[in-house]
Amino acid sequence: GRVVTDALRGRRVNAAEAGARYHVRRMRSPRELDRLMADERTFAAYAVAQLEPMLFEESQFWMAEGPTGRALLMHSDAGMGRAIVTMGDPTALDALLSLHPGPASNYLATGAPEHLPVIERHFAVSGAVEMRRMAVDGFVFRHVAGTVRRLAGSDVGALNALYSTEGGPTGYSAAHIQRGVYFGAYDGRWLVAVAGTHVVSPEAGIAVVGNVFTHPAYRGGGLATQVTSAVTEELLTRHGCRSVVLTVNPMNTPAVQAYTHLGFAYDRDVVEARLQRRDLLGVGALLRRWTARRAASGGLPGDEVTTGRPIPPVRSGGDNP
Repeated sequence: GRVVTDALRGRRVNAAEAGARYHVRRMRSPRELDRLMADERTFAAYAVAQLEPMLFEESQFWMAEGPTGRALLMHSDAGMGRAIVTMGDPTALDALLSLHPGPASNYLATGAPEHLPVIERHFAVSGAVEMRRMAVDGFVFRHVAGTVRRLAGSDVGALNALYSTEGGPTGYSAAHIQRGVYFGAYDGRWLVAVAGTHVVSPEAGIAVVGNVFTHPAYRGGGLATQVTSAVTEELLTRHGCRSVVLTVNPMNTPAVQAYTHLGFAYDRDVVEARLQRRDLLGVGALLRRWTARRAASGGLPGDEVTTGRPIPPVRSGGDNP
């Protein structure tokens, strides 16, 4: 069969034998990570934004390399809260998640559809939805004017009241609004439409727009387009962002049309979901890390380990739920 090199032991092995051997290490250099994600900045926008110095302190990046390719995994407590982003080869991703699944509860902020079967091996997945990733830059952005204004921390009560219109209470704080970029449309003293950001990184030149919501009684009047336009313009002109990214449910035709009107273009499909780790105590991953380090003893220093756990072929992802 095809011959590959075992990076840890320096011996030549058959690819079928090496199919479960992956070199896993923690990535600590923002510059190296930026280079690795350069070709997929739109897909990996949430992870790229975590390279912002203050956000990077609250994030962990791991990489696995092996005979099937490379995968990157990000765990973050910054931005919109606990989140995970998965990138790259599904089988290498399986090796990563077997060692570093992260907290018991998490949110898949970005994953490829082909990653979902692997993720389901390690997590109980709920609310999974295939979304459309769209992006815009300053050259193609088309501003839509409206009677909107930048929101401040003092607007947090109105913001939570609006977001809870169709569900349970929300817990946004004044700090969420102050750290991000939020614009709203008011009818008198009532906030009736809003758009904001999940994360903003002037350092990386990228931002992720989200939390777009219009009160049911005011839908169809273009308010969502106006507030999203205001947020996007602010990010592109005053926050040093070279590109602005968002995700939208492709079944939400009015939203897709509104974002397209602003200049946002389709990039690729992504998956979002709520995750609950199957091994709630984390004992399995801890044992596998210990075993991997034992297998790699005398090889590479620090966090660099290998995993030899057998990994079956990955099936392709399913249809939209």
